[in-house]
Amino acid sequence: MARYLRIRCIVKTERTGAHERINAICGLTPDGSHWTLTHEDAVSQVENGICRFYLDRPRDQRYDVIVAMDVRAHRYLKTVEDREQPDQLLYLPACPHVVHTPYSVPGQGVVGAKLVGNTGGRAA
Repeated sequence: MARYLRIRCIVKTERTGAHERINAICGLTPDGSHWTLTHEDAVSQVENGICRFYLDRPRDQRYDVIVAMDVRAHRYLKTVEDREQPDQLLYLPACPHVVHTPYSVPGQGVVGAKLVGNTGGRAA
């Protein structure tokens, strides 16, 4: 069964292509620890059924995140409601954590999995 995780913030790039605009997604585990996944790792985990991601937006709206493909067959994350660009993801705040190297969601048994550390209860 896939793990269902809320994306709370992102790490953006300066690029304009739909598949290049987000470098990483971030959130909190149930114990309050920060997690980060590179965009490529997140796409892979969705496609392999390891994780499913969602966004909580104002007015109690929940958007499921899916993998889409652009005209050049590049895969990227977006919500079901988005058209070409991952607009709902791009509206999220920038992640306040300094370290953003390739990490994985803890507890998935993925080689190289690492936590960035506990946020001390701060929302990310």
